[in-house]
Amino acid sequence: MHYSKVCLHTFGYVLPPRVLSSQAIEERLAPLYERLKLPAGRLELMSGIRERRLWEPGTLPSQGAALAGQAVMDKSDLDPESIECLIFTSVSRDMMEPATASFVHNRLGLSEDCLLFDLSNACLGFLDGMVMLANMIELGQVGNGLIVAGETAEELVESTIQTLLADSSLTRKGIKPAFASLTIGSGSVALYMCSLQPTMDRPRLIQGTWKANTRHSNLCQGEQSGAETTLMNTDSEELLRRGVETAHMTWQKFSSIPGWDADDVDRFFCHQVGTAHARLLFNTLGLDPEKNFETLQDLGNVGSVSAPITMAMAMEQGCFHHGEKAALLGIGSGINCLMLGVEW
Repeated sequence: MHYSKVCLHTFGYVLPPRVLSSQAIEERLAPLYERLKLPAGRLELMSGIRERRLWEPGTLPSQGAALAGQAVMDKSDLDPESIECLIFTSVSRDMMEPATASFVHNRLGLSEDCLLFDLSNACLGFLDGMVMLANMIELGQVGNGLIVAGETAEELVESTIQTLLADSSLTRKGIKPAFASLTIGSGSVALYMCSLQPTMDRPRLIQGTWKANTRHSNLCQGEQSGAETTLMNTDSEELLRRGVETAHMTWQKFSSIPGWDADDVDRFFCHQVGTAHARLLFNTLGLDPEKNFETLQDLGNVGSVSAPITMAMAMEQGCFHHGEKAALLGIGSGINCLMLGVEW
């Protein structure tokens, strides 16, 4: 998959106002920790996550996504009527029907001629949205579009804490499937992509590769267990191993393209789930960890928002700039992996 005229014009993101530390979560889980004799600090030590962000109660995914979309339009002085396509890509969504993109479209005041839809693929949704929009731009079907994601972790984190406290039969081994749910955070990100013009000094999407490893689609599953409760069941250790295995296959394909081996890429922006994951990933792929820009410690695992918001923050901080190449890497439960090559 190669592109010649796709511009990553403007990123925008919004960090939710509430900060929830790993220490605060452990304080709420004190009865469980005491009963199982778990050491304080275990959550941050194992995940590398000091804190994550949460929205105010009742915030919908479409509201977070629209805030990020508005940030993009304000930053680039875009006319809402000029947006030709809108893709909503979060794991979180307002409801089963209609498409959450319809609520974002209305909030942003976009044109009636704007193509809009939801695209869902676990934590890979945003990167898949980039591929879909890039394909339409490359084919000349649209001249531009806006990709948005708004993840809402509040219900998952709260229901996980309450479930752990309520189950007196839990053992050290028994709490492992719920551990990953305590690493999740909220946030939103958006990206305006358009057909590249000669005068644009912006990053360009160059190539992409992917691999599917769906034999392991049972390792991370989220479901509604009741009217008011959202829970996830995750085999973290096996998911880590199989996810990195799939990423390695993807990297081999990605880096075989001339100009995109380990020495050619200046920065990596990855879907971030934990320090152990990042360490194993870069060791297995034979990459320099110093090239990995990280947001994990302060944001946690922000689902589909994770990789793009990491790239947006790196650009904002001057850690990715003109003359450099970057790779966006996403691994989604399923298991699927997608890597995109960007050149500025």
